[in-house]
Formats: sequence, structure tokens, C-alpha cells
Amino acid sequence: MSSKKEFETGAIRNQMPRSGYSEHTSAMYLTSSFVFDDAEDMRASFAEEKEKNIYSRFSNPNNTEFVDKVVAMEGAESGYAFASGMAAIFSTLGALLESGDHVLSARSVFGSTHALFTKYFPKWNIETSYFDIKEVDRIEALIRPETKIIFAETPTNPGLEILDLEFLGAFAKKHGILLVIDNCFATPYLQQPIAFGADLVVHSATKLMDGQGRVLGGITVGRAELIREIYLFSRNTGPSLSPFNAWILSKSLETLAVRVDKHCENAMDLARYLEKHEQVNWVKYPFLKSHPQYEIAVKQMKKGGNIVAFELKGGIEEGRNFLNRIKMCTLSANLGDTRTIVTHPASSTHSKLSAEERAGVGISDGLIRVSVGLENISDIVEDLSQALNI
Repeated sequence: MSSKKEFETGAIRNQMPRSGYSEHTSAMYLTSSFVFDDAEDMRASFAEEKEKNIYSRFSNPNNTEFVDKVVAMEGAESGYAFASGMAAIFSTLGALLESGDHVLSARSVFGSTHALFTKYFPKWNIETSYFDIKEVDRIEALIRPETKIIFAETPTNPGLEILDLEFLGAFAKKHGILLVIDNCFATPYLQQPIAFGADLVVHSATKLMDGQGRVLGGITVGRAELIREIYLFSRNTGPSLSPFNAWILSKSLETLAVRVDKHCENAMDLARYLEKHEQVNWVKYPFLKSHPQYEIAVKQMKKGGNIVAFELKGGIEEGRNFLNRIKMCTLSANLGDTRTIVTHPASSTHSKLSAEERAGVGISDGLIRVSVGLENISDIVEDLSQALNI
């Protein structure tokens, strides 16, 4: 990799050395293993006395290129790539937590992350306490001697709440606790949590990093000594990213900035339109001045991202009816695609939660989440408008 460059330039020009074939774009290394010159080369490689690829579950040139790009984008020291975002979250926490440890997590986290904390980690005697972002002054009371990690995502999914990274970074440092931030919604183009004190940053690369709904992937970057533990855990448990997906994701990063700029522009325009619509109770978008944490958002984010959340009048039934009236946009549980995606969490992704549980994480019966795509904004607005007005 070359020296530090501006974000867009580094995303394009930071790539692995060319092979003997002098290819312009990075080659794909679709191999499960690598060969050695002799017995001494093999011994030294396994002893880690030299940097050499051994087996693609451990490392691969395509994975290394993808990781190095994200490391540079996030201002991190090191990283490791995974088969999915949840593989990144589980492996990161699994590598660093031990029986008896305690996790302090923001209440609003992705559903599968919540399942790790409440269903699986308790089997290994790992406990989790939740804090409400609206009551951050009460976090200190939740700290225990065995608290090892503070975990949070910002903006949150799907309620678009914003956590103050500067506060969390200072708080974690004060108490000697690791801070892990899920930066999926913002991407490293809009927000770099490490600059605010995060020790580790995780991403579902499946979302905006890929940006076209093609492949699964995940990544964790941060402090080198922590990544070393995560690497050793993952080398043995096997959640590594495939070289083909790593190649796709590395190429996708070349257009991340230009894509996210347009996503944000479209999302802001849609949010402004929805704010004025009579069938909408409220709209949440981080860069709307009406957002409760607007001042925090503009402090730590470059732009507001591609997700818009709003509440329909009429509750769950009207949410379902709204989805049925959508014509152009896609109904899917994914996000961060070139295509605009509409989701009604109360009747789909979060339908297994009670109304009280959903309310606790900011999901009302009429909440609609829109992952705003790259279509012409007039077409996006027209589709949502006709679905709202029937």
C-alpha cells in the first residue's frame, strides 16, 4: 500500500502490487492455499517469522487489500475481514470476552446483536446491561468491576438515534473499558469513531460498502493488539471473508464517496418532503434540524447518511398497506443498495418483539425505514407520495 492520500484517492489507488502480468486492476486470488519454496520457508511462515500467505482462512491478498483500505479510511492500525457483519460482531466480542465479563450496550442495536447479548452470551456466563441514549448520564451507575466492553451503533437501526462518540470515548477511557462502535450506517466516509476514542470499529460491508446488494461481508478495524486477538480467534474458528467477496468489496470502495454523497443528497431531499406530508407524524434524519440529536450528528458526521425513518398515521395496518402500495421501490430487509428499499419493522424485521419491546428501542407501529437509493429523487418521491396519498 502507498502512503496516506485523500479519502477518494486512497480508495482507488491503494491496491496490492501488480503480478508479473502487469494487470491494471487488482487480480483475484481464488486459491484455498499457498505454496512454499522449501521446508525452511514453510517452517518460518508457520512460525510467523515472515509475512507470507499460508491458507486463505488466515489471509489472502484480496482480503488484505480490502482490509488495508478500510484501515486507512478509519484511521485504524489493523483489521480483519469476515464473511458477514454479524460474523465480525460475534468474532470481535468472542475473541475479547471471557466467562464472567460484562458488556454495557446501547439499547438500540441490531436484532441479531441483541440476540447475542440476551440468548447466546449468557450461556458462557457473559452478562449485558443496556443503557438508553437519552439518559447517558446514568451510564456510570451501570459500570461493574467486570465490565469489559461498551458497545454501540450510531446512527442506530432503525430509529436513527445518534450517540455522542466524544462522550463515549472519554467515558470508556476514564473507566478503562474497551469501546466498540458499529459504524455500518455512516461508513468511514461520513464518520470515523476512532478519532473520538473508539478502540474498535465494526462494519457490515454488505451494506453501503458493497452498495449494490451483491455480496456479504464484514470487517473490524482498530488497535493492533486487539485485532491480533481477533485474528487468532478467527483463524481458528473460520469466519473469514471469501477472496472473491473481498475483491468485490475492495472495488466497491473505489466509488464509496461518490455513491454516499448522492445517497445523502437524495435522503435529505426525501426527508424534507416527508416532513411536510399530512400523513406523516414525524420524520427522523440526522441532518434535519428537527432531529433530537442534530447538534451531535453534525459534530461527528460529514453528512446524514442514506436512511430516513418516519412514522405513518394508522399504525401496523397502515404500515402494511403502505408497503402494498409501493410500486418502484423494493421491499427488502437489506439496506445501503443503489435501489431504494422500504421496510416496515413492526410487521417484519421486529415483528417478534412485543409492542413494549419495540417501543423501548424507538420502533413505533407506524415506523417506516427507507434506505434511500441512487434513483432520481423525483422518482423516489413520486413512488412514496402515491403510496402515502391513496
